[in-house]
Parts: sequence; C-alpha cells; structure tokens
Amino acid sequence: MTAAPEHGAPPPFAHIVFDCDSTLSAIEGIDELARAQRAEIARLTERAMAGELRLEEVYGRRLELAQPTAARIAALGRQYVETCVPGARETVRVLQQLGKRVSILSGGLRPAVMVLARHLGIPGEEVFAVEVFHDESGAYDGYDVLSALTRDDGKPRVLAGFGAPRTIALVGDGATDLRCAPSIGRFVAFAGVVARAKVVEGSAHVVRENDLRATLPFLLSPAERTLVATLPTSARP
Repeated sequence: MTAAPEHGAPPPFAHIVFDCDSTLSAIEGIDELARAQRAEIARLTERAMAGELRLEEVYGRRLELAQPTAARIAALGRQYVETCVPGARETVRVLQQLGKRVSILSGGLRPAVMVLARHLGIPGEEVFAVEVFHDESGAYDGYDVLSALTRDDGKPRVLAGFGAPRTIALVGDGATDLRCAPSIGRFVAFAGVVARAKVVEGSAHVVRENDLRATLPFLLSPAERTLVATLPTSARP
C-alpha cells in the first residue's frame, strides 16, 4: 500500500483540535439518540463518516428520525463522559501544560459535547459544535441549519478561521476530518475506536491504539516530548 502524502508542517503545533465522536468518546452521539430508529441512523452515520454520503445529505434526516429531547441530549452528555476514550483527560492536560490551545471541533450537538468538554477541562469557548433547539416542554424543535459543521466542507471552513493553518493539528476519525488534512499543519487519524478504511488509507499518520495518549508522538516535537518526560509523575500523560 502506498503511504498517504504528508501535508502541512512538522510539530510543534500551537493549536490541537480534536473531533468528539469516536475520538474523544467511544460512541457516535447521534446513534445513541436514535432509540427505535437506531439501525437506520447508524447506517446513515457510517456512510457519511466513511465518505460514501455527504454530511448535508444525512444531518437533518438523522435528527428528524431521532427527535432528541432536551433530557435525552443531557443524558448523551453523560454518556460521552462515561465512554471517554482512555487517556483523553491526560492528553488534554499535558497539551494545556505545554501552553497549547486545545479545542473540540464536532458535528455533534453542542449541549452534549459541552458536558464532555467540562470533564476534559476544555473551556466552553473552545467547543465548536452544532446548536440544537427545543420548545418549552423540551421537545425537539430543530437545529442550527446555518452551521458549517452540518456540511461536508464545514470543518475546513471553521479551521480556516483559527489562524495560521500550519500551526494547527487535528485528530479525528471520519471523512470530514480527513478533508482538513491538506489545509492544516497535520492530521492524525484516530482509529482506536473505529478504523474507517478510507480515512486510514488516506492519512499519513494513524493511531490504532485505543488510548488518546498514543497521538502525542505525532503532535509534539522532540523537544516537547523531552519536556513532558521531566514533568512530575502526576502531571505526565
């Protein structure tokens, strides 16, 4: 197999961005919201994440099928925390200790993603996800249809607003994450939860371990890795 081309620049990177579903957490949030429609929604999710369907073709359809109430989305936030990928908190902590900006960039629903962000110590202003609306009874009442993150090209568009692209590294598992690779410093495919063939084959850097700490060698320079080794044991990833 021919190795995927390397884009961008080598570390160090000033800004590390993580996808949420199947990267920071071991679940796909929309599938968990599905209940009776789970099989159909999971099929649409997998086809979109594998790059077989454009995200905008399935985004609204999945939510219409799921009809997620406010209570159910709050429960999803707790599920995100309960299924947090091993090493996620430690990875975020060491990156922050090195002075890096750490963000979450997700096509997931912002109220649920925010719960995981708080668990990981990532501030709310660094969470980029899709707003969802409910009526006074808590029933589903739509989502932000103008959000770029509901579209296939949304993540590159959001990343373009973050500043110097060569200083940004992104860790994710899906086709929408891989789409960002040519326009940033580095893309790391995280296959520790789900290994999506097109994403793995199209990525120069792949992590197959089910532990987010395995991404650090791809995100840190040799000097930074040496610095991490000097941290007190309690502060190391």
